[in-house]
Amino acid sequence: MGNENDYSDSEKLVREIIDQGETFNDIEEDLLHELIENRMSTNSNIAHAQNTTFGNKMADKIAASVGSWSFIIIALAIIAIWIIVNTIFKKLFDPFPFILLNLVLSCTAAIQAPVIMMSQNRQEDKDRIKSKNDYKINLKSELITQDLHKKMDYLIDNQKILAKNQAKILEFIEKSATHVASDK
Repeated sequence: MGNENDYSDSEKLVREIIDQGETFNDIEEDLLHELIENRMSTNSNIAHAQNTTFGNKMADKIAASVGSWSFIIIALAIIAIWIIVNTIFKKLFDPFPFILLNLVLSCTAAIQAPVIMMSQNRQEDKDRIKSKNDYKINLKSELITQDLHKKMDYLIDNQKILAKNQAKILEFIEKSATHVASDK
């Protein structure tokens, strides 16, 4: 099948869908245009990477490192060392209520929270792009499957007609052969 045939088949399918009188949302409308233009789905990673800034990449890396077991273990080790050093030695730089440790942990949390939120928002955008793309692919597959079902039904109907015609031709041949044999 050539590219022109594919284009016209897609265009016929789209026109058939439009003729059914259904209303379409924006994604379905985009899909209909893509069917006519015969384009394939988009790569959501490439589409999302185009909007990525240096700050966004840093937010993703920080969120990935903060959300790991190695970060938790290192943070617990630092806190344990801080507490041990400030309780055992005589010259304390942060005595028992550990106000300085509390300040450091609060500042760290205050910085980490927005960075993690930025990363989550970016992931949400990426998921939204992927979801939209998946919907387009599923809808396109559904439309193509419907088209294939119609073609199969058409072939089956034609096969029945051909079988009837073939039976009539065989009957005619048998009658002709019988008629020719009786004439001899």
